[in-house]
Amino acid sequence: MTDVTVARRVEHPPPLSLAPEPETETVGPFKQGGAFFQDVPAIPPAVWGSGTEVLWAEGEALILAAPQGVGKTTLAHQIIRARIGLQDAVLGYPVASGKRVLLLAMDRPSQTRRAGHRIFAHDDPAVLNDRLVVWEGPPPFDLAQRTDILAAMCGRAGADTVVIDSLKDAAVGLSDDQVGAGYNRARQKALAEGVQVLELHHLVKRGPNGAAPNTMADIYGSVWITSGAGSIALLWGEAGDPVVSFRHLKQPMDEVGPLHLTHDHPAGVTSVTQSADLLEMARVAGAEGLTALAAAGALFEAKTPTRAQKEKARRKLERHVTLGELNRVEPAYAGGSAAYYPASKGLT
Repeated sequence: MTDVTVARRVEHPPPLSLAPEPETETVGPFKQGGAFFQDVPAIPPAVWGSGTEVLWAEGEALILAAPQGVGKTTLAHQIIRARIGLQDAVLGYPVASGKRVLLLAMDRPSQTRRAGHRIFAHDDPAVLNDRLVVWEGPPPFDLAQRTDILAAMCGRAGADTVVIDSLKDAAVGLSDDQVGAGYNRARQKALAEGVQVLELHHLVKRGPNGAAPNTMADIYGSVWITSGAGSIALLWGEAGDPVVSFRHLKQPMDEVGPLHLTHDHPAGVTSVTQSADLLEMARVAGAEGLTALAAAGALFEAKTPTRAQKEKARRKLERHVTLGELNRVEPAYAGGSAAYYPASKGLT
């Protein structure tokens, strides 16, 4: 294991000049307004994702939240494996290869090590030694109090990606807004240094009547933890369940899922086992076509989908229209619903 020693660094920057510098796009930490607001890609570059379905966008933190024992560490290890170039995709979505990953194995590191053994045991040790660095146990300082430490640790490790397992061990008292804001500042400093940040975190409790949590309010801690993240994915199930649900609560672009995931614990592989196939649903819908209401019921497993769920389903259907896979037929009467048909039928 690489020995990472963090020393406090005191920098004394030169006096800042605000004089115009037409030959450069930046003045110190400042950027010109045109470059900042106009040089923006239509789709955010993805660390993990495909097209507009972005699970983890470059420059934005991803939180994987779940109760204990439902596989968030297993899923994170697969993302690490893809990030260091040992596999191409996770859950069917490509992961961009990075330079080196720093894993902060702070939450039960012995258990994390056993879980990772199932995934990395047969990989080339030279690749693992070169591209993966592990910090075992608590960080040298509370990251919310010393907001420079996270970026400094990544710098010392030569890592362009950090996986924090888990947030409760990175800072003490995350329910306090001052602590939450302090940790968010540490996270943003790391992101500003070009480090991609993946955080494992926990939930507050079950939803009403024991149902699965489904809002960001169900994520434990200060609001600044969730507000500072670009993407939040929630895993839900009972500890040890081989099949768990996946919800994309906060998205950089389009929502992914909901999905049902199967953990093959001996193999260390997680796969999508159930996801409503809107193209197949449109095919079997026949002459009636597929409506957004029916699509929402299947996607969210709801007998009475909410308006928001119906709108999310409609957006997914419209994406298939844009791709030329479905055709939309407007209702024949006022108050009716548009219907979607396979494009191969030639309906317009």
